Amino acid sequence: MTDGLIAITGATGEIGSRVAALLAAKGARQRFIVKDPSRAPTVPGAEVRQASGYIAGGEMRAALDGAQTMFLIPGRESAIRVAEHITAINAAVAAGIERIVYLSFAPAAENAVCTLARDHYATEQHIRMTGIPFTFLRMNLYMDGIVRWFVSPAGVISGPADDGRVAAVHRDDVAHAAAAALTSDGHDGATYEVSGREAFTLTEAADLMSHASGKIITFHDETVEEAYASRASYEAPDWEVAGWVTSYTGIAAGEFATIGDSVQHLAGREPLTLAEYLAAVPDCLDHVIFG
Repeated sequence: MTDGLIAITGATGEIGSRVAALLAAKGARQRFIVKDPSRAPTVPGAEVRQASGYIAGGEMRAALDGAQTMFLIPGRESAIRVAEHITAINAAVAAGIERIVYLSFAPAAENAVCTLARDHYATEQHIRMTGIPFTFLRMNLYMDGIVRWFVSPAGVISGPADDGRVAAVHRDDVAHAAAAALTSDGHDGATYEVSGREAFTLTEAADLMSHASGKIITFHDETVEEAYASRASYEAPDWEVAGWVTSYTGIAAGEFATIGDSVQHLAGREPLTLAEYLAAVPDCLDHVIFG
């Protein structure tokens, strides 16, 4: 088991809080780096340090000082997310961090169709440039995100995904893979595809959700033009709308189709399937009121 203090950024979030609980069960030494200390996970013996954000380089350096490993959870999607990540990584270098485990994204590539994936590629490249030993956990789309975010209250999944497949992963499985990578040796320089154990089309997902909920859930394969037009009413910035739409075109391009064995390899558990998730969380489609 890897010893040393593990600093978890974004420890109040869905993944960070799960990883904190798993590391506590393993007896790992932890430090939570959070914006609001009152929201930090309650873990006996864990340290808590405050930083107002990744872009606050001095605060991040102070918060990381004395830690051996940083678990870098990506910041919220924003127009400056790469700059935020770079500042946090530079702070880790200055603080003497010896290893970075980064929660990346399945299609991370310089020219990824999904524009959000390009931020993760740029972050990975900067981590490589530091010379610090690293591990990249490239998570697929969240399974609960497919259910809760993709399905409208009318019971429709709308987007230009065609018949592309998604190896969506449950957050618990991501957390177990991360906790294992953080507390065991042999992962330096490794890139892991963290996915579910199946890849489904959105049509297949809609059918499964219909069967599980008794509601009518359908997939509407929009054109790209329709997708941008249907999201115009949100009045979101262009980069954000592009991220939403290209998540679907990325599916169509096959960027989320890879089924990896990393959850089994790292954590020794089979990742959840969509059908299993729907059975375990029967209220996950309660937001569908017209289906």
